[in-house]
Amino acid sequence: MTTDLVAVLRRTSLLASVPDADLAVLAGASRTRTLRRGQVVCSADDPGDTLVVVISGRLKVVTRSADGGELTLTILGPGATLGEVSIADGGPRSADVETLADSQLLFIPRERVRAVCARTPAAALALAVSVAATVRRLTEVVADLVFLDLPRRVAKVLLSQPRDARGLISPRLTQEQFARLAAGTRQSVNAALRGFEKRGWITVDGGDVTVRQPEMLARFAGE
Repeated sequence: MTTDLVAVLRRTSLLASVPDADLAVLAGASRTRTLRRGQVVCSADDPGDTLVVVISGRLKVVTRSADGGELTLTILGPGATLGEVSIADGGPRSADVETLADSQLLFIPRERVRAVCARTPAAALALAVSVAATVRRLTEVVADLVFLDLPRRVAKVLLSQPRDARGLISPRLTQEQFARLAAGTRQSVNAALRGFEKRGWITVDGGDVTVRQPEMLARFAGE
């Protein structure tokens, strides 16, 4: 079991530079959980006492308003880590996290991760880079909400999703997930997608969306 977990940890960008002996210690101190689709991983203001590694499945990181409005900040897949900010500052969780699919997760105590970072400068640098990337991503989200109209936000969502060689977005996003990533309604997001399809930039087949002209979407979004 430990050998498998060491391999899992090795595949993360945060812990890729950590010696095998330290990875084995982290693996031995961690615990795994298997969650079904739609289950809560953690909520905002929960203690940020673990680093979460996605072994399999997908998670969404969301923030909610007092009246129930929801904005999806990011979607995480296998190999991703969650909780670097709390590892760095010792604070609570800053957002809600839920599973989008059946998922297996690894939880590593914060103190063990901090100890490894103290011994391994490359790991400490990776933690700092990860926190900086989170800050940059959230800054971009705020700027997009203020300065971009909905169709341009939809274009950026399309470009941000993993695609295969044909341009097919995979894993598939539901209409609701698209809307929450773009901070719009399903109807307005669908209208934007139809507009892109008429221009030949994408094709929509049922729930499958294929990006045909990413350069045109990027130009439209101002990238």
